[in-house]
Amino acid sequence: MLAEVDVFISNYTIVDPDIYQLWIEGYSTSESVALLKQRGFDTFMGAPLELFASDVLDQYRTYSLIERLLYTPTKLMEQPLFQLEPQTRSLLIEKYYSLDDSVAREILGKKLTSRYRKDLDEVADKTGARLKSCRRQFDNVKRIFKAVEELPGNITNNIRQNFLLPEDLAKRYASVVFLACLRFETSKRRLQYLSFADFFDCSQAVMTFWTYTYQHSGPEYYDTEMDKEFLLDLRELRALLDKEREIKHLASLRLKPLLLERSFHELEVNFRTYWRALITIACNLHRTRELRCLFVELAEKIIDPWRQNNWAPEQVKHFLSAVTQSVLDLEISRDQETRCLWDRYMQVISICLIRMYHA
Repeated sequence: MLAEVDVFISNYTIVDPDIYQLWIEGYSTSESVALLKQRGFDTFMGAPLELFASDVLDQYRTYSLIERLLYTPTKLMEQPLFQLEPQTRSLLIEKYYSLDDSVAREILGKKLTSRYRKDLDEVADKTGARLKSCRRQFDNVKRIFKAVEELPGNITNNIRQNFLLPEDLAKRYASVVFLACLRFETSKRRLQYLSFADFFDCSQAVMTFWTYTYQHSGPEYYDTEMDKEFLLDLRELRALLDKEREIKHLASLRLKPLLLERSFHELEVNFRTYWRALITIACNLHRTRELRCLFVELAEKIIDPWRQNNWAPEQVKHFLSAVTQSVLDLEISRDQETRCLWDRYMQVISICLIRMYHA
């Protein structure tokens, strides 16, 4: 008797990580072949150069066909055209949505329009990234922004669910989306020294402590929406201006053992300037324009004077810690409410100033 057997034959799509990386970075096939030859890949594979070049070209064609699926990564999980192992799918998505710090920094603060996309050759020249790579990153930022800007809940989680990105990468995109949604000023000349990593840490702090998700949970709350009641309540901190002498005394007790005599003397002379700047910024954050210019205000009113007086980064940390704790220890009317406001405010301001202060 003859047995009937059903046979199904399929080939898994092979993705070479090195060739895929070069495709991601925007190299042409001929450039990739030359680079891989320099690294000894053709010798390692033991194949004639022509065959090796043909394989690179074939892989490039495959990546170009897969690219349209990468626009919506969830479709890549469902499509039947390419047989892909789970780790290969993850590699394709993560690498395609990789974000260079230098390119991301140039995109921050820019309108995500087709007009700006045409000017990405300037970004390529400035960052050293290839134009094709700059366009890929710009398109990815724009795509993610449009997909999640109006979704309720946590931005990072929304990005992870819709684009299947690892958490660290999703957080990077979340920072870009957040800064764009709230239109924070990041392009002023005095802020050009700040890197994407600086703005990443600052934006994550603002998202964590100053949006509605700080005290509320649930899908109806957005971490792209500032806690307006909190920002209005910050005006109550103006009362701390009358407590300057007591706060200066408490802060000095903490700082004197930690600072050199010259640094301590400079701080005592200029304490009022630094203190009033912190309070003034807090009291104005309920205004939309002042909030958008937060980083500019910190640079102009606090960081520039510190630079002029040659503060060291450690001195910044000591000062912020001492001032924060001195207010928390102060006996003031309605103390619990003021303490909570001050602590929540300084959680963000301390992170921003420490990150932004490049001595």
